[in-house]
Amino acid sequence: MAAGTLTAYPGLVTPQPQGLRRPRRPGVSAILRTLGPVALIGGWWIASATGVLNPAVLASPAAVAKAGWQLWTSGQLSAALEVSLGRALLGLFFGVSAGLILGVITGFSRLGEELLDSPLQLLRALPFLSLVPLFMVWFGIGESARVILIAVATAFPMYVSTAGGVRAVDPKLVEAMRAFGLRRLALVREVVLPGALPALLSGLRLSMTLSVIALIAAEEINTTSGIGYLMNQAQSYSRTDILTVCILIYGALGLVADLIARLLERLLMPWRPGKARR
Repeated sequence: MAAGTLTAYPGLVTPQPQGLRRPRRPGVSAILRTLGPVALIGGWWIASATGVLNPAVLASPAAVAKAGWQLWTSGQLSAALEVSLGRALLGLFFGVSAGLILGVITGFSRLGEELLDSPLQLLRALPFLSLVPLFMVWFGIGESARVILIAVATAFPMYVSTAGGVRAVDPKLVEAMRAFGLRRLALVREVVLPGALPALLSGLRLSMTLSVIALIAAEEINTTSGIGYLMNQAQSYSRTDILTVCILIYGALGLVADLIARLLERLLMPWRPGKARR
C-alpha cells in the first residue's frame, strides 16, 4: 500500500513504518554496487575495440593499464602520488582546523557570530578557483600557494557544519553543565563538541572530498611535481593514456577520502542505526 504495509495478528493490526525496508545481504549489495563500474568499463572496452572510440580522443582500457603499470614500475607514479597526497593532507589539516575553530567560536559565542559570521559567509560565496591568480601574486608559485588554496577550499564546509552543529546542541544541557561548574573550554570539550559530533563528521566528509577537487586546481599552478605535473606533461605530448591514468587516480583519491569519512562515522558514532533499504 502507498501509506505503508499492515501486518495483521489476532486482534491486532500493526502499521509498518514506510521508511523501513528489508536490508539486502552484504554479498548481493556488493555485487549490485560493482555492476555500474563494470558496465562502464565494458562499454569503454567495446567502443575502443570496435573503433568507435578514437585512441586520439580516449585511449583503450588496455593502453591505460599498460601506461599506468609503466609509470608505476619506473617510480614516477609513486613519487607523484606521494607529493600530491602530502599537499592534500597538509591543506586539509589546516583547513579543517581553521573551520573547526571558527565554527565553534561563531556557534558558541553570540559575539563571535556577530563579528565573524558575516565576513566568513561572504568569503564562502567566492569560488575558490577564482582565488588562484590572487594567490599566485601573494604567495608565488611555490608549495605555499597550493597548500593555502586547498586549506581555503576545505575550511568553509567544516566551518558551516561545525557552526550549525554547535548551535543545535541542547541549550538546557549546556546550562546544566554550567551549573555544575564547567567553564568555557571544558564545556566546549566535554559537552558541545560531543553533541555536535554528527555535524562535525559531515563537515569533515565534505572537506575531505573537496580537498581532492582543490588539489586538482592547486596542481595547475606551474607545478613541477605531483599528479598534476604528470597530466601537464601528458597533455604536451597528447598522451591520452597517461591523462586517463591521472584522472582515474584523482577519482580514486576522492573515493578513498569518502570511504575514510564513512568509516570514521561508523567508528565514532556506532549508536547511529543505518537505514535499511530495499
